[in-house]
Formats: sequence, structure tokens, C-alpha cells
Amino acid sequence: MTAAADRVNASAPGLRVPDAALVAARAAQDKLGENTVVLAMGELLGVTDAFVITDGRNARQVKTIVEEVERVVKERCQRAPLSIEGLRDLHWVLMDYGDFLVHVFLDETRGYYELERLWGDAPHVDWAPAGVTRNAAD
Repeated sequence: MTAAADRVNASAPGLRVPDAALVAARAAQDKLGENTVVLAMGELLGVTDAFVITDGRNARQVKTIVEEVERVVKERCQRAPLSIEGLRDLHWVLMDYGDFLVHVFLDETRGYYELERLWGDAPHVDWAPAGVTRNAAD
């Protein structure tokens, strides 16, 4: 299946991706999160509807992305994460919102774990609004 063929629109029938997950992806992108993707996980995992995955070039950027995602999702969606793990070392920060998870990686850590490959059957959701250019890998 080609990359274009496995991408779906967030409003596609039967696909349940929380709007807040799309807000989180855009917030990460605004702080220069790299290769930001949203995966629809509901059919595969059952315990959460979406993964937002992004990375930063260094620990400082990872922290900035996490802070921006938390701020913007709270401001626009009135939601706070149920928990945040990984803030001590900033290699892989996991923000648990219940119906979606945000994974903010240090770039080399993301490459090591390869969540997109692990969950390769998950549909990639088109999350960028019209006119916004995503990273080349998207």
C-alpha cells in the first residue's frame, strides 16, 4: 500500500480520531516538531483512538514541544493530560489524554523504537489544515 493510499481524512466515515489529537499535532508542528504523524489506533489497539508522534532535535526542543502541546490542547479543548511520563530524561515523553496519546521523541530515540513501523497497519490521518506544509517525510 502506498503512503497516499493509507492516509485517511480525519472526518472519514468510521474513523474516530479525537479533534484534540489533531490540535496536539498542529501544536507540535508549530514548535518545529519533526515528521509529525497522527495514527488512527481505535481498530488496532482498542484502548486509545489515536497516537500523535513527533520528535525534536534535542532535549530542549522536546520539552518545548511537550509544553506547547499541553498549553494549546488545554486552551482550545479544555483538556489536560491524565499523566505525562519521561520528563526527567526527555528522550521519549508520553502524554496520556485517555482517548489519544502524544509521543514526543528525541530524534534518535524515535528512530530506535520506530513506532510507525511497529504499528504499520494503523491508518495515517491527514491532520494539517489546507495551506500548511508538513515535513517532507509526511
